[in-house]
Parts: sequence; structure tokens; C-alpha cells
Amino acid sequence: MHAVVLVGGFGTRLQPLTFETPKPLLPVCNIPLLERLMTSLAHGGVTHAVLALGFKPEPFLKAFPDNRCAGVELSYAVEDRPLDTSGAIGFAAREAKINERGETFVVANGDILTDLDVAKLVAFHHSAKAEGTIHLTPVADPSQYGVVETDATGKVIRFVEKPKTGETMSRHVNGGTYIFETSALERMPGTAPLSIERETFPEMVRAGVLYAFATDDYWIDAGRPDTYVRSNVDLLSRKSIYKVTPIDASAKVDATAVITQSAIGANCVVGENAQIVRSVLMTGARVDANAVVVDSAVMGHIGAFSQITSCLIGAQGEVNSGAVLRDAKVPDPAGLT
Repeated sequence: MHAVVLVGGFGTRLQPLTFETPKPLLPVCNIPLLERLMTSLAHGGVTHAVLALGFKPEPFLKAFPDNRCAGVELSYAVEDRPLDTSGAIGFAAREAKINERGETFVVANGDILTDLDVAKLVAFHHSAKAEGTIHLTPVADPSQYGVVETDATGKVIRFVEKPKTGETMSRHVNGGTYIFETSALERMPGTAPLSIERETFPEMVRAGVLYAFATDDYWIDAGRPDTYVRSNVDLLSRKSIYKVTPIDASAKVDATAVITQSAIGANCVVGENAQIVRSVLMTGARVDANAVVVDSAVMGHIGAFSQITSCLIGAQGEVNSGAVLRDAKVPDPAGLT
């Protein structure tokens, strides 16, 4: 089975981490987010994935030089201009000749981490004889999302964007994984910008060919600073289909340092009496003696006796000794534009 994986975004919300590393290649417990996603897709029967890119594929070619990721064969479709979601799907599917195969295919957002069994989603899709099927996931507060309403058979009735109290009984939102028949590509020409949420899905609802399948599998959108860090922390503390390596073997962590619910990457250095709490240290990060890092992601250098909370520190980031930072980005993307 083939898949289109949407990785065309520029990861603006995760800057400065994404200045040098595309968002799908950021690590989740020392394995790229994209590889986590591919592992899930492979479990569901995907053998080939085309990455829908809005930029050059060189970082991905470097990360996966044999064009394979988690056993899935990779190819690339690079847009020469932004095509939005449906436009990107249509373009990438044609680049990979999915439109010529006449087979059911998968679409996945590249910043989602989930334990969804894609095979079950495909099975429902076929049983419903749907043209398209959306994976739904429950959320505690639907007012922050676009909610999906279905009838008893799973057919989508309507979408309610950021509903007010009492406006809908549904707590299920779009989980970012879809199943399509190739006939759906007629609605996604891939030659001009087109939104799947605002245009294609509503058109399919009117035609009565869009269904949805809800599960309570683990799910997180790792594309925001807080959720990116949380995706790492969650994976350390839950059962999952994914391999977990909390501390890379090449990292040098002082015996007096305290590591709590955190992922430590290759060649990191953590000094004496440092505290790393619910955080991510990426390849080559350095945390000096007596520094405290909480709810943060770090690529750069944290000076001695400093304290950072809910911060993103990029590869060129330097936090001076004794500094106290909260909700900061170093270097500040706003100052570099």
C-alpha cells in the first residue's frame, strides 16, 4: 500500500530548532519523528511513501541515504510553489503514480505521533465503501479544534469549527490520517492551491462519500513547542509500538546529574549536579554544572547555574551562566527576520 506524507511545512512554530533541521527530522526519544510515523504506517501495511515537500529533499536524503525509513521505501515530490493540503496530496500522488494504480492509499500529516492501527482504518474504509475516511481522535476541549460529526454508520454529516458550548455533542477531531480511493484524486488536481479541510472535505460531505472512524489510541500533534516536548515525555512513560532510547549511549552524563522523564541525544554533555526535567536534549547539546532545564528542548549550550523553563534553544543558542529564562527562544527568531 502507498502513502502520501505531508511534510511541506516550514516548522515556524518550532523555530529555532527548525532553522537547520526540518520538523519531521526532529527527534522523539532519539529517533526522528518521521521514522516514528513510518513505523506506524509500516505496521498498517504501507510499503511505499512519497513525501510531499515544499522545499528541497537534501536533509531527508542525508537522513535516509538508502531511501528507506522504518522499512518503507521513500520517494519525494517537491512543489515549486505552496499547494496547501489537497493540492499537495494531488501533486504528490501523481508524482508517485498512485493515480494510475487504482488502489486504496493513505495520507498522513507528518507531525502526528499516534499508535493508530492503520490497517483497522483501512478495513473500516472498505466496509463503508467510502471514497475517503478520516481518522478521528477525542479531545477534552473541542472548542480549540474543528469537530467532526457523523451519523450512526460513520458518514460525516458536518464540520463544526471551534464549537461553542452546546453547539455539538461530538468531541472528536480530525486526527490527520486519511484513507482514500484514487477516485478522490479527481477532487485534488494538484495544479493549484487547494485546502482539504475547507474545500475538499466539505465537497465530499455534500456528495455523501466521506466517512470517519474514531479510536482512542494515543495521539498528539507534535508541531507546537509544548506538544513536541510532551511527545518525548509521553513516549518515555507509556506502552507503545515504538522503540524507546531515553539516553543515547554516546552521551556523557555526570553521575551527580539528575535526569527525570527526559530524552538525551547523541554526544550530549550534562555536567555535575545539573537537573534535566521533562525535556529533550538533542545531538551535541551541552548543559553545564548546576544548570536546571525544565519542559524545554535544547540543541545548543546551557551555562552553569542557569535555569530555563519552557524554552527552545537552537543549535546556535547560548544561555549565559546564571541566566533565568522562561518561555524563551534562543536565538530569537523574531530578531533574525
